[in-house]
Amino acid sequence: MADQQQPRGLRAAARMTALAASVMDLHVRIALQEVDREKRRLISGGLFLAIGGTAMFLALLAAEGAALLWLQQTWSLLWVHALLVLAVVNLVFAGLSLRVGGQVLKGPFLPQTMQGLVKTLRAVLGRI
Repeated sequence: MADQQQPRGLRAAARMTALAASVMDLHVRIALQEVDREKRRLISGGLFLAIGGTAMFLALLAAEGAALLWLQQTWSLLWVHALLVLAVVNLVFAGLSLRVGGQVLKGPFLPQTMQGLVKTLRAVLGRI
């Protein structure tokens, strides 16, 4: 009787293995479909971010032009002086932004994050 139970047990184990493999194949197919959907979502999101960034840049240029005209007309400045005032305001704003950004980014990083940053900086700066 023990001999008859073993083949039946092996058959049951083989069926369970086949069932598990089938379920895993299904999960892999679903995961690949989700990756494909996520890839499309990320690409379209990046495209919309680029469009928004471009529109924001153009709006900033228009605002700079309006500020320049306002400075020149309100204070009766020469164009060169109005440009210099606007440049100083932009430099102060840029300095404050860089200072705040540096404080936000200061802190402990995981070793993997630091390695990724170093590799990215080396690739950008041309040192590999």
